[in-house]
Amino acid sequence: MSIVWVVLGFTLLVIGGEFLVRSSVALSFKFNISKMVIGMTVVSFATSAPELLVSLQAALSGSPAIAITNVVGSNIANIGLVLGITAMVSAIAVDKSFYKLNWPVMMVFSIVLYYFLKNDNILSSFEGVILFLGLIIFLIILIRNTKNDAIVEEVDDTLAVVSNFKIGTWLFIGALALYFGSEWLVDGAKTIALSIGVSEAVIGVSLIAIGTSVPELAASIIAAAKQEKAISLGNLIGSNIFNIASVLGLTAIIKPIPVTEPLILSNDIFWMLGFAFVLFPLVFLGKKFEINKVKGFFLVLCYGIFMTLLFTNGK
Repeated sequence: MSIVWVVLGFTLLVIGGEFLVRSSVALSFKFNISKMVIGMTVVSFATSAPELLVSLQAALSGSPAIAITNVVGSNIANIGLVLGITAMVSAIAVDKSFYKLNWPVMMVFSIVLYYFLKNDNILSSFEGVILFLGLIIFLIILIRNTKNDAIVEEVDDTLAVVSNFKIGTWLFIGALALYFGSEWLVDGAKTIALSIGVSEAVIGVSLIAIGTSVPELAASIIAAAKQEKAISLGNLIGSNIFNIASVLGLTAIIKPIPVTEPLILSNDIFWMLGFAFVLFPLVFLGKKFEINKVKGFFLVLCYGIFMTLLFTNGK
């Protein structure tokens, strides 16, 4: 039965996330916010909502390990699974903003998160504030450095003429779906962890992390297969930054997150740092500024090794 709750939870998170994105974008148009700013901020915040609700629900229900590993696992899956498989379908071009801004900022946030957790085995409210303020500064720099005609997250123009009633309905449905989806997913995941004899941290970094990455993976593969604009490496790195700074940052502000599973600091977070770091040399190896099929296969292979070791040593 716990599998059913997990599947229902994932389904509601996908539905809730979609409705929240649509209502947030429509609301932003009402306030005359530019399309570029909507794509770089509103859409990014809204698409992080499922992860935020899962981490918050886990922290409030006494499962802090899931709150942390949900983010750590999602960041690993974004690079190893989403980027790797998409690159195997179609090569991904990398622009210079990768090494000038996006990658260094991702590494800084990742290292700062490790320091905060390692320092006293807890992500405090004050540290959550620091992470979130860092995100705001990053977004300001990003918006200033981006030209108005730059391609950012896709924003649906038709949402500019949506009625207030429809926006309110979407917000209500989205909030309701995200609330129950996160609750059912966390409860089901905890039961599965108990029944198969692995820690909640293992379930968080694997099952929950993959689940919250599936919609992005599916969309990326379809786009790549159709030879349309595939996943942007900048957006993917941005997603990792948002996961740390907004998901863990905001969760810690509401409720400090203690490190209850030793594997988080001795294993999981080093894999996250490793996947983040390896992107830099990978971009310059072989054909520069491109993640091709061979590089994509390497990332997927590394992800497979991570998952194998996770379940071998995670009991």
